[in-house]
Amino acid sequence: MAKKGQVFSSYSLDTKRKAVHMRLQGMTKKEVAAALGIADIGRLKVWMRKYREHGESGLMDQRGRSRETLTIDRPLAEPVQH
Repeated sequence: MAKKGQVFSSYSLDTKRKAVHMRLQGMTKKEVAAALGIADIGRLKVWMRKYREHGESGLMDQRGRSRETLTIDRPLAEPVQH
């Protein structure tokens, strides 16, 4: 749970890609975090899991779905039958 006044870091897709590729090349989580300035080493574990499950698309921020995504996945409303 977030604490009052806590500031969250967000990382670009490029940073996430670099981190994953560095890990795949054999660098430790600590080394990758230091090289890229990542504060939470646990983030690397999450990014690796998402990368293994979904590829590079798993690294993209999925919070808040765009209107375009909604129309691709499913229609906004069911057609009314008269």
